[in-house]
Amino acid sequence: MKKLLLSMLAISALAVTSCSSDDDNNDNNTVIDPTNFQGTLNDGDVATLDASQTYTLTGSFVIRDGATLTIPAGTRIEAQGGTSAYIAVAQGGKININGTANSPVVMTSGSSTPAEGDWGGLVICGRANTNKGGSTGQTATSEVGNLTYGGTTNNDSSGSIRYLRVEYTGATFNGEKEFNGVSLFGVGSGTTFEYVQSYRGGDDGIEFFGGAVNGKYLVAVESGDDSIDFADGWSGTGEYWYIVDGARAGIEGSNNSDDANAMPKTTATLRNISVVGGGTEGGIFIKEGGGIWTVDNFYIKDFDLGINIKDADSDPVANAHIVAGDITFTNVQFDGVTTNSAYIGDEMFFTTTDNATGAGSGAETPAWAAGWTRF
Repeated sequence: MKKLLLSMLAISALAVTSCSSDDDNNDNNTVIDPTNFQGTLNDGDVATLDASQTYTLTGSFVIRDGATLTIPAGTRIEAQGGTSAYIAVAQGGKININGTANSPVVMTSGSSTPAEGDWGGLVICGRANTNKGGSTGQTATSEVGNLTYGGTTNNDSSGSIRYLRVEYTGATFNGEKEFNGVSLFGVGSGTTFEYVQSYRGGDDGIEFFGGAVNGKYLVAVESGDDSIDFADGWSGTGEYWYIVDGARAGIEGSNNSDDANAMPKTTATLRNISVVGGGTEGGIFIKEGGGIWTVDNFYIKDFDLGINIKDADSDPVANAHIVAGDITFTNVQFDGVTTNSAYIGDEMFFTTTDNATGAGSGAETPAWAAGWTRF
């Protein structure tokens, strides 16, 4: 997985002129200038965007502990500024994105010729477990914004995100450091995260860095790296994921890149998944310790390799999990796949079917994705 980075300088340089408290209201309601959307919401601040306006994201916008940003259905945010333009939720902050199927919230590039990597993306940091700090309950620092994440509150809430489309993210610092479309660092299960699409992001579409948040009805289209990625002790459920034309793995999952045995181990439950397209690293890639996986109703189409896993010499921990029966796939359909699995051994960890529905309609766009997504 590629990593992300933003220096503290970008945080310290946030312009505060775009957020000003309403002097006529004692509730700390904050007025945001739609022509210069950047700054910080601090403890007690509450802001609601106006769906009739198009907001120009000109820099970083950070929602701090005790602050809440609400984005109503139909709101459009157009970003300018490359790596300096992103939206971040710190621990204790909340973002409520209230899109609908007919009127999603759209965060996109403000360029007249939009392309992958035009801006950052959405970053959310919570208080749920991660193994990045080396053990259960540790905290770590996000690679975007230098924000603290992690802890022991697995049911932590960072708000509610529904019907959101994020486009043309993946701004690049260098060859190893890029933004994702949506990055979830230690986000808790009290957060709603569903009906979210990443479209043409320059790096990963959606990535879970630890945490316990569940992701339901997720779409990733033309991601520049992995389409959906999870690591660092993520213990969540992913349901109804529809992935198309990613550059590398459709789904990449690992335990910890520094310590394959780090605790708590990634424990992923995946069901009703479709991965379509010819990424170079397989329909799904198990790596860096793997963790514990339960996968059911998984449809993979048009890959040279369906399920990818490094050999036992390169990744003995992940292979040991397969031998122990900790990683299982049931009801997998390989359609136009040259090699079903890279794993060679006596243990068969997947069962196949000719009738997997995946995200709902096999390779076709599922009904639940109609209206709010783009392809």
